[in-house]
Amino acid sequence: MDYTYTRAQEKESVPWWKRNSVTIPFRIGLSVALFLVILKSMGGIDWDELIPEWNQQTALWTIGAFIFTLIGFVLGAIRWQRVLRALGVNHSLWRLFSHYMAGQFVSNFLPTTVGGDVIRIGRLTRDTDDGPISFTSVVFERLSGWLVLPVITFLGFAINPGLTGLGTSTKVPLVVAMVTLIGLILVILLLGNDRIGKGLQNREGLLRFANAVHLGIDRIKGHPRSAKEVIISAFAYQFTLLLAAGCAVEALGIDQVGLTALMAFIPAVLIIQVLPLGIGGLGVREGTLVVFLSGIGVSNEQALALGLALYALTLVNSFIGLPMLIFGGTKGTKVNGTESPSP
Repeated sequence: MDYTYTRAQEKESVPWWKRNSVTIPFRIGLSVALFLVILKSMGGIDWDELIPEWNQQTALWTIGAFIFTLIGFVLGAIRWQRVLRALGVNHSLWRLFSHYMAGQFVSNFLPTTVGGDVIRIGRLTRDTDDGPISFTSVVFERLSGWLVLPVITFLGFAINPGLTGLGTSTKVPLVVAMVTLIGLILVILLLGNDRIGKGLQNREGLLRFANAVHLGIDRIKGHPRSAKEVIISAFAYQFTLLLAAGCAVEALGIDQVGLTALMAFIPAVLIIQVLPLGIGGLGVREGTLVVFLSGIGVSNEQALALGLALYALTLVNSFIGLPMLIFGGTKGTKVNGTESPSP
């Protein structure tokens, strides 16, 4: 399959309703509308709760949140590297981190949800000359989250039974986690079938994703140890981001939210905010946090502040990817099965 397209060919192949000229204004408008709904439901803003008092303790917790977010990005690149190993490909961690951060910058500073993944796939393909495996590695890196996030939500509720019985604040995260996990299992069982896999070869659109899953499952069967490393690194990545969220909670002075509450609610928020609604999850993330955290007595202002803080953490750390986006696209040279930048 040819994974190299010109901009003109790509534009011609995309239906009008999926083009950026249509989707971007729509999603910006949706984010604005969601924020207006949130603000209207609040019936006025208590700025003292929305903006915490700035002091030395607040500064330290904020710095901690940024550090844990950056560590999370490093672990994200490690997770991607482990996926590639499970697929039978060895690759330089630094090279992958460069591609990963370039993708983060595109995803978070440009109005798109898949642009960052396109950057990662394109640059890894230039390094490895293997477009299908590059595409599959990013798909499986994403899918590992759909396994880990629901499990963390279940663990949060299991460790802290006091979070159950909160009505919507309990039901929605559990339903989201259950649907996600069941959906992932069904996808793996269905697309892992060899007969179905043969019919998915050389397909485009959604079937290209399905073919990538089948290809990944077929490859990973031969590397069970590496598959375990993928899961371990995926848990490490998500728990590091939870620690970043915990630091943000402390900086904002939200006393009601502890580690188990973060485990129960944040993964469901991350799953929901991936839906193609709004820009960068804005409005979706904040609205979901308002609903979830209201069950444990967190004010709407504090929930809104937490959502914006989580977005800011990702946004600021993603800026590291700008120089990597500009200078990190040079094709790598294979050295002993790994990739290093060409001189």
